[in-house]
Amino acid sequence: MVVDDHPMWREGVARDLTEAGFLVVATSGEGRQAIRVAAAARPDVVVLDLQLPDISGVEVVRGLRAALPDVRVLMLSASGEQQSVLDAVKAGATGYLVKSTAPAEFLDAVRRTAAGNPVFTPGLAGLVLGEYRRLAAGTGPGSAAGPADGSEPGAPQLTERETEVLRLVAKGLSYKQIAQRLGLSHRTVQNHVQNTLGKLHLHNRVELTRYAIERGLDD
Repeated sequence: MVVDDHPMWREGVARDLTEAGFLVVATSGEGRQAIRVAAAARPDVVVLDLQLPDISGVEVVRGLRAALPDVRVLMLSASGEQQSVLDAVKAGATGYLVKSTAPAEFLDAVRRTAAGNPVFTPGLAGLVLGEYRRLAAGTGPGSAAGPADGSEPGAPQLTERETEVLRLVAKGLSYKQIAQRLGLSHRTVQNHVQNTLGKLHLHNRVELTRYAIERGLDD
């Protein structure tokens, strides 16, 4: 689904996606309408403009995630302003690209978003990870969760391999890089990540990365 208040931009993005083999189930030019339409159309990925005429893109992300907890949202904006990026990710966006991104890079970003991978314009990934670390450090003494291997009472039990993959996800490695490092297939790495998401009741790699960083697994 494509959400942008500029008709030419919206139609152009939808056309590019269609020509690349994606099924565009809906488009919208307003935030509130987008939430209603998405609830009926049930897209897997929403390409969402940050600036909309009625409500902000961040509010739309919250509404989309409330209506469709598994939806993945790729923000597109003319701005790479740091607070906008952080607000979008905190609201539940999977990725954030500036509109000057090249078409091929944009299409690749949509594919990666659909696969659950966090995608950010170069330079912004470090910003997001840094914010996660700051939030984790600011949770107060004793309030940070313990190890992800399940040693804390009632914690999900992750296998040694799942924990190993989780550490590499927290370091920002792609599935392909993780597969190469561990000598596994790309599909096996995806399966480990999906199993871990299920055990931890998380929805995407952004949430998984935050979980791992809060537990110090990115060191």
